[in-house]
Formats: sequence, structure tokens, C-alpha cells
Amino acid sequence: MKAAILHQLGEAPRYGDFPDPIAANDDQVVISMKTAAVKNLDKSRASGSHYSASQLKDPIVVGIDGVGVLEDGTRVYAMGITGMIAEKAIVNKHSYVKLPDHIDDVTAAALPNAVLGAAAALRFRAGIKAGETVLINGATGVTGMVAVQIAKHYGAKKVIATGRNQEALEQLLQLGADEIISLKGDDEQIMKRLKEIHTSTPIDVVIDYIWGHPAELVLASLLGVGGTTHRVRIVTVGGMAGDTIQLSSAVLRSSDIQISGSGLGSIPKHEMQALFTEVLPEMLQLAGDGKLKIDTVTAKLEDVEAAWNQDVGAGKRLVIVI
Repeated sequence: MKAAILHQLGEAPRYGDFPDPIAANDDQVVISMKTAAVKNLDKSRASGSHYSASQLKDPIVVGIDGVGVLEDGTRVYAMGITGMIAEKAIVNKHSYVKLPDHIDDVTAAALPNAVLGAAAALRFRAGIKAGETVLINGATGVTGMVAVQIAKHYGAKKVIATGRNQEALEQLLQLGADEIISLKGDDEQIMKRLKEIHTSTPIDVVIDYIWGHPAELVLASLLGVGGTTHRVRIVTVGGMAGDTIQLSSAVLRSSDIQISGSGLGSIPKHEMQALFTEVLPEMLQLAGDGKLKIDTVTAKLEDVEAAWNQDVGAGKRLVIVI
């Protein structure tokens, strides 16, 4: 079969021939692949920088998830037991998600990772409730843009989005954001606006995708409102602006802030199961109905090496068409 093959950590995968995968037991099934998205996780594992990456002894096929077709013609989204950017892959036959008829293969491949990164934080870690005010910090990436839409779907009264890419921020206003704040402004301007918002419509939930200095500004802006305290649940999902922050003890003593994280190590098994059996099918249905949007850039399998490190633009997902 043809596949995107990683020969050495740190290199882009190359198009070539690879042995067909063979199911090892009755719980596994071979699917014919249609599309697979290239995500930051795929790239970091291929570079060797992700904690789950291991030394490469032999060439491997890249891609952790994608859309394919079962033998009976059923279209499914699944996580791969073998690499997914290939003509064939092996998945667990008990854990794939059947796709709605009216969602296209490219959208179906691009959306799930962003949904999992957004819905897990909003629904399970933050426990979002209808009528709440939500701040998405670092909302101009793919997952942040999906998070804005999902927050509205879950009933958020107001969604504030921050980011550095002005074009993407403007696009978020069309996707449901009620207010945008550019992180290119100076610190005083950013904090002044955040404090004004928090005073008029107290922020209940912060989903943070970038951490670092922008998170420090947010934390310093969420002090008690009008002499009273207001509980704010902050969930950190990523660290694109830095993996560490300086946090004054005085900030925590002057506010009612709860900080938690959302990731593979923080989500219990039953919630992870619910993400795949309840949340993801619902979101794929919304996307099929045109109510959840994601921007994509496509490339053919044979062009995977050139496409791997291309700049696809803020808020867009690269999808390999097989």
C-alpha cells in the first residue's frame, strides 16, 4: 500500500510503499482510509519532542486518527492502532464512530481532535452551565475556534475570545464570539479591558490554550468584583505561549479562582468514553448540519512530504486526502 512513512525522527514523512497492515485479533479490523488530519500532536510525535514519542527503530506510518470505510461501506472516524495516513489502517472495531451521511470526509477528519480538546475542557473540566460567561484565551487556533462555537452550543451567554491574529479574531465574531481582544496590545490595555468585562459581566469560565504571559494577564484581571468574590474556573489545555507562569499568591488570595488542566492525564475513563460515544457524534452531526465549522487545507497523499511543514494559516487544519 501507499503511505506517509517516517524514516527518521525530526524529518517529514515521505510518500512510499509500506506493507499492508494485518489485524492481530478479532477485536481489530482493517479499514480503507479516505482522509486524515495533520495535527500538532502528529508533528510533535514525528519530531520526537512529544512525551509519547519513542525511539524509531524501523520506519513507521504516521497519523493517529482519520476517516475510513469498513468492508461493508460504512464510513467511520477512528483512532488508529496503526498509522492512519495510508491507504489502509487497523482500528479497534468496538471504538470507531459512524459518520452522518451528510458530513464530508475532509471535515470529518479535521474536526474530532479539536472537538475533544474543546468539549472535554468545557463540559467535563469546567462544567459549563447555560447562561455563563466564557473566556477562550488563545482562540485563534483550530481548537480555540471550535471551542468558541461549542461554548455557544452549550448555552454560554457571552463568549470572549483573545488571540494575536486579527483576521482570525474577526472571523470568530462570525462564529459566535461576542467580543474579541487582541493580545498584540500592551499589557495595561489588555488587563483594562478584561477587568471591565469581568466587572460588567463576571467571567465564569476560562479555557486557556496558550498559558504563558497571556495567562498571567488573565489571572491578574480576575480579582473580586465590586468588593465581592466571583468564582472563576480556569482550565489550561495548552502552552503555546509558554509552559510556565509566574503566579502571585496575592492573586489567589484576592479572588476565587480554581485552576485545573484538561488532557489525557486528567480525564477519567468514563468521561473519555462519553467524549467518543456522546459528544463526538453530536458534534459531527452539528457539522454535517452546517452548525459547527472548521477551516481546512487539503493535500494529496503523494504530496505529504511537501505539505507536512507548510504554513496553513491560523485556525486551519491540514487534511491529507488518500
